[in-house]
Amino acid sequence: MRNTDENTNIHRHLRAMPLFMDLSDEDRERLAVGCRLRRLERDVTVFRTGELCEEFHVVILGQVKLYVTNAAGQEKIIQLVAPGQSFAEALMFLNKPYILSAQTLCDSLLLSVGKKTVFQEIERDPQFAMRMLAGVSRRLHGLVQDVESYALHTGIQRVIGYLLRTLEESMVSDAETLTITLPVSKASVASRLSLTPEYFSRVLHDLEAKGLIAIERRDILIKDARLLASYGSH
Repeated sequence: MRNTDENTNIHRHLRAMPLFMDLSDEDRERLAVGCRLRRLERDVTVFRTGELCEEFHVVILGQVKLYVTNAAGQEKIIQLVAPGQSFAEALMFLNKPYILSAQTLCDSLLLSVGKKTVFQEIERDPQFAMRMLAGVSRRLHGLVQDVESYALHTGIQRVIGYLLRTLEESMVSDAETLTITLPVSKASVASRLSLTPEYFSRVLHDLEAKGLIAIERRDILIKDARLLASYGSH
């Protein structure tokens, strides 16, 4: 049985999430029954390929990688999930085992929402189903964009696109120096972009040699976002 503090925290997180913020207090009360908070350290497995999917998850704090592994043990990162983002909804609806694995990249706090509770709310409120569908659709759209990027863009264009996407849209047109802190290791970013770590590092150093960026460990200084975007379009 959960303690009062955990119940309070679950309600607070539900109110703050776009997916649940439009629910009434009574709706959130029902939903909270099927939720649990999970405080996980770095490199902890959230779920593995082949396990039954009985819930979906929302990152409150930290970051989670979704990945697949081939027969040789090589890992390919499918998505890096940041705070406020959810994952595994589609698999939950398919009623099939997980087709990928999830692991924390740092100390993280997850809210896991049980499948049974979600289905009950969908039956009760069609608008809840629409919000769930919108979230799944956004993820599908992102995956389609990824496929397009891998097929049509060069490695340099992928790296530049990644750097520019991390900037706030209001800052992209600013000519002043902007600083990006890579949220994960360079190897993880490279895997996400379907590049080798060596190639990813080489592209960064080439961009630095051309005066477009400066590298300070995980910090990347973009000296002129417009010039960098223009270079990536060549």
